[in-house]
Amino acid sequence: MQPLSDRMIADIEEKNMAKESPILVRIFKQESELEVWKEDKNGRFALLKTYPICRWSGDLGPKIKQGDRQAPEGFYTITPGLMNPNSNYYLAINTGFPNAYDRANGRTGAFLMIHGDCSSAGCYAMTDEQVAEIYALARESFFGGQKSFQIQAYPFKMTPLNMAKHRNSPNMAFWKMLKEGYDHFEVTRHEPKVDVCEKRYVFDAESSSKFSAADRCPAYKVPDDIVAAVRDKQRRDDIQTAELVNRGTPAAPIRMGVDGGMNPTFLAAVKSHGGPGATIRTAIGTIPPHVNPPAESPSSDSFMSTMSLASAESKPAPGVCRGRAAAGV
Repeated sequence: MQPLSDRMIADIEEKNMAKESPILVRIFKQESELEVWKEDKNGRFALLKTYPICRWSGDLGPKIKQGDRQAPEGFYTITPGLMNPNSNYYLAINTGFPNAYDRANGRTGAFLMIHGDCSSAGCYAMTDEQVAEIYALARESFFGGQKSFQIQAYPFKMTPLNMAKHRNSPNMAFWKMLKEGYDHFEVTRHEPKVDVCEKRYVFDAESSSKFSAADRCPAYKVPDDIVAAVRDKQRRDDIQTAELVNRGTPAAPIRMGVDGGMNPTFLAAVKSHGGPGATIRTAIGTIPPHVNPPAESPSSDSFMSTMSLASAESKPAPGVCRGRAAAGV
């Protein structure tokens, strides 16, 4: 496994961070982006780098059952044992799905990863070069003493505009719950403490009792400063969302009608080469010849051209994203 590049080390130092300081990962499906945040020397998380996602499968919304091709959404804790250097997809980080929330709500599935190879069936697939760097950043944080890091996986950036666009989704109650955790991180720049009780997520809760995912929540308290900051942010967001709806912001389709997504940077590279079938080298990683680009929504101006790309001969994604047994960092 490769060390961090000189350029990455320079970026870390420029942002007042240490190579071994803790990390946190945020994923956004709609934008096809993966963010790596790192704790700076002031003890707050700051954005280190945004990686375009090469491929994810399914639709916006949580994973419900094995075989539905949905990439997970929620809050996941990554320990060294979930790091897989022997993956069939170059390197892999197991998200740990199903977590306590997923299990309490009867959701099933396994081997849902962040990995290389740009091929997904329920995973977040990067290029090999990207996942090598992400893996190295995680490894350095573990070497520095971080016992686990958090992955926050969202359907989209939880902005008022996106909440307005997706207001008719049957997933909105779930997404509002995820947004609460998103807001906790936004206002504190600290990793939110995540618990589950009554089959729902609870953030930054302090309690003398244990939380049980399916049972009644114990008495708990969230620090007053966090409560106030989150409430203020949510109030502002709700006002903006209502204004956008009142101004006629169109609602997105409940189902996008496509199988997942690919960051526009990678999609443009595939298009410029006439479609898949050859190795495509870009500044942000290598797209393998078996890439299977998604079709775009029929509402897109480029629907027909992308549909022809998606129907081009390509290796189908396997039934599940899996790697050989994990062997630690």
